[in-house]
Amino acid sequence: MEPSAEEAAAECVKPSSAGMDRLSALPDDVLVLILLRLLTPEAVRTSVLSRRWRRVWGLLPELCFSFAEPHGIRNALAASAVPLRYLLVGGLRGESAATWLPAAARRLAGKLALINMGRAGGESEEGGAIELPCFDKATSISLDLGLLALSVPPAGVFARLTELSLTRVRFHRPCELGGAVSSPRCPCLQKFTVKNSRGLDNLAINSDSLKLVELIELRDLQQLTILVPVLQELIVVSCFSCDQTRQPVANISVPQLESLWWADAYDPSSVHLGKMENLKSLSTIFFVYGPEGFPQNLSCLMLMSRVKVIESLTLGLAYPQVSSLQLLFQIVIVRIMFPSNCPVSMWCGMADKIELLHAFNKVTNEN
Repeated sequence: MEPSAEEAAAECVKPSSAGMDRLSALPDDVLVLILLRLLTPEAVRTSVLSRRWRRVWGLLPELCFSFAEPHGIRNALAASAVPLRYLLVGGLRGESAATWLPAAARRLAGKLALINMGRAGGESEEGGAIELPCFDKATSISLDLGLLALSVPPAGVFARLTELSLTRVRFHRPCELGGAVSSPRCPCLQKFTVKNSRGLDNLAINSDSLKLVELIELRDLQQLTILVPVLQELIVVSCFSCDQTRQPVANISVPQLESLWWADAYDPSSVHLGKMENLKSLSTIFFVYGPEGFPQNLSCLMLMSRVKVIESLTLGLAYPQVSSLQLLFQIVIVRIMFPSNCPVSMWCGMADKIELLHAFNKVTNEN
């Protein structure tokens, strides 16, 4: 049996009486495995060891930077000799990303992850935005920008992209995010997530490939359109409910949907869900305490009355708790499994059923 790459490396680095540099004698693929355990700037510094090491780090298929200088990132990308399967940049610095992002778009053939450790909430709306180029060979893009501004590319096809996750993004207006993630420009996209973001007032998605759409705390959202015939899971949480004075407007056509998590404002006169004949699971939130006619509770009951037959209903029972600083909520999850062909309507419009769940939860906790 031939030794593994790790065993070969261990054998070659044993001390030699002749003082031979046996580490440098290792094949490139073994040296690459060693350098992958280092941050990229550290791997680059090995190029000064000898002539043999000058080109080795350029064979790394993964590059990882943390608070690196923008020009250093650009130079590393330019020197890379292989397609990148993974690029991670932590400690992102706003507009300076323009120095290296175009080079990254040319080299990347796998996953991109950008993380801003801080928070840019104090920046003005007129500040410069990160201009995301088209990554035509990337398979996954994950951006956590700490509310740095982002400008979506107006053209180009993300031909291989299957996953897109956008967290803490301040979208630069006008924003055409919906057009960017729809089928003509993202023909293979299957998972699309936007969380804790601002500046996105209108989102219209028309996709033939998406299986999951997750939208959480989009504070400025006013209108939502989702036309996705093969979508299986839809999550909408605290997007419209941030502004109680504004009526939610949504047009959603997802005939193959199996799981719906809607913890948001709902009004059947303006939120059109279309036919959901394959729906198996519904999740929503109900506030146990609060004034009569609480908007979220009305939305919850109207939503449940909209669904005819499902297998599972998950209710998050929210218990408001007032602290010295803010209003907090403790949420207890109650899952109800329905017998076959049992109509959900039997639970709708009956506040005493919710109180029964609350009492059950209270007794369970006490015991």
